Amino acid sequence: MKKLVKNGIIVTAADTYEADILIEGEKIAEIGLNLPANGAEVIDAKGAYIFPGGVDPHTHLDMPFNNTVTDDDWETGTIAAAFGGTTTILDFCLTTGDRTLKEAVQRWHGKANGKAAIDYGFHLMLANMDDKVMAELPLVLEEEGITSLKVFMAYAKEFQADDRTLFRAFKAAKEAGALVMVHCENGSVIDELVTRALAGGHTEPIYHALTRPPEAEGEATHRAIELAHMADSQLYVVHVTCAEAVRQIAEARSKGYKVWGETCPQYLVLDQSYLEKPNFEGAKYVWSPPLREKANQKVLFNALKAGILQTLGSDQCSFNFNGKKQLGRNDFSKIPNGGPFIEDRFSILYSEGVQKGNLNLNQFVDIVSTQPAKLFGLFPQKGTIAVGADADLVIFDPEVKRVISAKTHHMNVDYSAFEGMEITGEPISVLCRGNFVIKEKQFAGKPGSGKYLKRKKFNDGSLQAQTTAAV
Repeated sequence: MKKLVKNGIIVTAADTYEADILIEGEKIAEIGLNLPANGAEVIDAKGAYIFPGGVDPHTHLDMPFNNTVTDDDWETGTIAAAFGGTTTILDFCLTTGDRTLKEAVQRWHGKANGKAAIDYGFHLMLANMDDKVMAELPLVLEEEGITSLKVFMAYAKEFQADDRTLFRAFKAAKEAGALVMVHCENGSVIDELVTRALAGGHTEPIYHALTRPPEAEGEATHRAIELAHMADSQLYVVHVTCAEAVRQIAEARSKGYKVWGETCPQYLVLDQSYLEKPNFEGAKYVWSPPLREKANQKVLFNALKAGILQTLGSDQCSFNFNGKKQLGRNDFSKIPNGGPFIEDRFSILYSEGVQKGNLNLNQFVDIVSTQPAKLFGLFPQKGTIAVGADADLVIFDPEVKRVISAKTHHMNVDYSAFEGMEITGEPISVLCRGNFVIKEKQFAGKPGSGKYLKRKKFNDGSLQAQTTAAV
């Protein structure tokens, strides 16, 4: 059935204007003034913005980590994402413990099949780059339409790769047309700092931050940048938290290096002091990299506004406080790293960015939707409102004020990292490929209706044109 969205204000990364949107099947068929209904279902968006569906480039659903598993799977996680205005996610497929890369990807398909309520793709994580992996990698990327790789410079026990592996990943990505995403922290030094802290009897959650200082992130960011440049390849720095890392990215981009960066909503509005909450409440705020001193929030917003950082990922990685976070009650290093953010990413950036004057509307859309779609081979199918694009739309009330709480969120976790935070703006209805996932703030979708997305190879042509102007 056709749908006609009327009376709203369309906002893309480039334009803001009033018009109607005609949807036929899964696609946007026409955009114009006073379009006739001709039997279409009419959706009245009066008083609302119409945004392209959010593209979250950084999630961890149903992910094993630190002797446990995240509490949001592909059903609860994608439903929560939809309530928050996100219609596409890119999740990290872990390869540890699998005999082949293909086996790992099939395992991740098994997690998503029949559960995902919105569209999705995978990043492929690499822990080693031996000859077997090097031989299989191009075949898997081509067959699965995966155009992004993930390498960790931290978590020695689980994922950490050495510099040779990282360099080989950059070379392989260059040849395959893929973007390398790197978790930039000096894991070896962090492990030494953790050992020293525990030996000194320091077990509280705050030591998670104190043993992962911003210098360790800045140093690793610099090292990843230079290795990418040596390989004549491309780098995407995930979850940037601090001035030390922003400085490295800004300098690299000013030189014309192929470097992009992401931050997350938690780093824009929370700070290191949350880890000092009494009664072990600080464990709720343990994730990596850790929260930083408050002054970094302004640095990150300025970097988003200037285009030094291009995207906002949620880094959704939820663990219940009661039970799983408690695993580290007597040892901060055993607290599962991660938090629940997928539902609040979109609205927090609007409220803290647009409403408080840190970003304009078009910058907001660029960061929350368009840039991740471009970087990860989904544009213009995703990330914009245009004829021929997927009809992924968010009808958004820009004026409503509400308080974030675990009592009202849809994530399968017993706390909210943003508990009690008052924000402005809320998605009212959300469509994915022309179908309601959220209708008038009620779930109207179907688990399993989400579509796996094979993506285009990385192309930095339009992105590189912005480098000089952005810095």
